[in-house]
Amino acid sequence: MNTLPRTTIPMAYALETVPRYTSYPTAAQFDTHIDEGVCRDWLGALDPAAPLSFYVHVPYCRALCWYCGCHTSVLNDDARIARYARRLMRETELLAEATPTAGPVAHLHFGGGTPTILASEDFAAVIDRIRELFPFAPNAEIAVEIDPRTLEPEMACALAQAGVNRVSLGIQDMDPQVQKLVNRVQPLEDVVRTMDLLRNVGITRVNADFIYGLPKQTAAHVRKSIRTMLDLGIDRAAVFGYAHVPWFKKHQNAIDADLLPGAGERLEQARAAEAAFAEAGWEAIGFDHYAHPDDAMAQAARAGTLRRNFQGYTTDGADTLIGIGASSIGALPQGYVQNEPHLGKWAKSIDAGHLPVVRGVSVTADDHLRREVIMQLMAALEVDLAEMARAYGHEPAMFDAALMALESLVADGLCRIEGYRIRVTPQARFFVRNVAARLDAHWEPSPGRHSLAV
Repeated sequence: MNTLPRTTIPMAYALETVPRYTSYPTAAQFDTHIDEGVCRDWLGALDPAAPLSFYVHVPYCRALCWYCGCHTSVLNDDARIARYARRLMRETELLAEATPTAGPVAHLHFGGGTPTILASEDFAAVIDRIRELFPFAPNAEIAVEIDPRTLEPEMACALAQAGVNRVSLGIQDMDPQVQKLVNRVQPLEDVVRTMDLLRNVGITRVNADFIYGLPKQTAAHVRKSIRTMLDLGIDRAAVFGYAHVPWFKKHQNAIDADLLPGAGERLEQARAAEAAFAEAGWEAIGFDHYAHPDDAMAQAARAGTLRRNFQGYTTDGADTLIGIGASSIGALPQGYVQNEPHLGKWAKSIDAGHLPVVRGVSVTADDHLRREVIMQLMAALEVDLAEMARAYGHEPAMFDAALMALESLVADGLCRIEGYRIRVTPQARFFVRNVAARLDAHWEPSPGRHSLAV
């Protein structure tokens, strides 16, 4: 029986557009003042003893899912994909030349697109090159995003041989009608086959990604999809709200907007996901992740060490994330850097021996403090502003204006404030981004700039 608290929060908050806060400042503040020269200076100043993380972006898929908001394109030219892999290795070499003696790599994440579109030998070569140039921690997590429709036995073996110890499966929704309406027909047999392939090669740590807010989708669809994957043995999950932005992602025009659920239905679907995991004994992580109690992410949440980066909630404790590949974003102690998203221009930069950084943002002292505040709130759903301010040498009164901005949210039941401590209420977990936005010195309500809160 679902005993989770019901919400009476006004639907206006669900319709508010707010950042996802995978960084702070967010990508909306990136500009072209941050370039290759700045990036090289920042890389050269890294602490040689500090751990690193890497994100490798593969911007290709065999078919385009109409809901997709990622930087990707359809490509069925294996020779071009192989050339992309070689340039990933060359970019790694350029990064190694610009980086001092590096600390151990704690996390390596391949995202996309579909990273397993690479030939198995090319995938292995990319990982081998990173290992040759950067030392790895013995317990490093190596994770790969997988389209369950396309994983082949040869690639599954290559993943295991390369040391991959976690994978993330794009599930979204298991209902055939919903799948057809978003151009991602993915029979259950494909998912079962992929799970079997992974187990057969010894990869047992499996995430599943789900999406709510899709055309013709219902809360019952969400529940059934989650229960199916729980039965198949996943140990971690993310549940994202579909962001319909056809003015930004033109292919989303293929989705009939009249078939999309409204704000109330979206919230009902998010709560259906929450209930399905709660009934299975899983723990809620932040506002959109879930984990088995024995999983490292649930343990990190209980221990207060959970963090957030461009992949969402994470156990990664490294302060430096280096991005490789077109459009990838890196996080350095001094700020954020993003690679050229245009594939041709990215390739030209790599071939010319340049780091392909085209924009980013430096992080000011105020940004550092607010980043810690917002990330703590996003991870733990509460934060002590006074404690945070004093840790950075400031008086808590610097947050008085933010607390005033939160008064209406307190009245509407999103959070409670005791002195300078903010606590998101149990019924408002899905609205933590609305609360965080009032602590964001850069945020301005602007439809279309960010995704809906729920």
